[in-house]
Amino acid sequence: MLRRVRAVLLDFGDTLSDQATERRDETGFLEGVDLIAGAKELVERLRERGYALALVADGEVRDARNVLRQHGLDELFDAVVLSEAVGTHKPDPEMFRRALAELGLGEEEAPRTVMVGNRLERDVRGAHELGMTAVWIDWSPRYDKQPREPAAVPDARIEHPLELLTVLDRLEGEGA
Repeated sequence: MLRRVRAVLLDFGDTLSDQATERRDETGFLEGVDLIAGAKELVERLRERGYALALVADGEVRDARNVLRQHGLDELFDAVVLSEAVGTHKPDPEMFRRALAELGLGEEEAPRTVMVGNRLERDVRGAHELGMTAVWIDWSPRYDKQPREPAAVPDARIEHPLELLTVLDRLEGEGA
């Protein structure tokens, strides 16, 4: 069977972690943050399924590396693409292009890539601009719940990280 989905890109804040639990020191360094229930298991299950995995997040390299290491996630991602390193923020297509490149995939693989994030105007719109499937995790009350433009309408909506597995099963079934 030809696998329809080649890669899964994941945002971090309010997608895998609960931003409301961030703990920072007096310099602003992110000392820690709690994961959302099921988030680590999701990444482990995606890895077991053989998907290429990239973290695509707006943030600082030192903060992300620190919290990924604390939760044992650093070794599970094939690529970590952070806005500080890229020099731009989502929804800029460069964030998503960089993730594909770091996974060894060309832009032609965008239609076989799924982006999961909590921000309609950043994660969903940015993924759609390259032709990716966009899954919105509607977990946090902090951000818009209604898309402001057609490109920000998600292909699927989940409320908890592990629900992504069902979405992927459906997408893989469509490719069979």
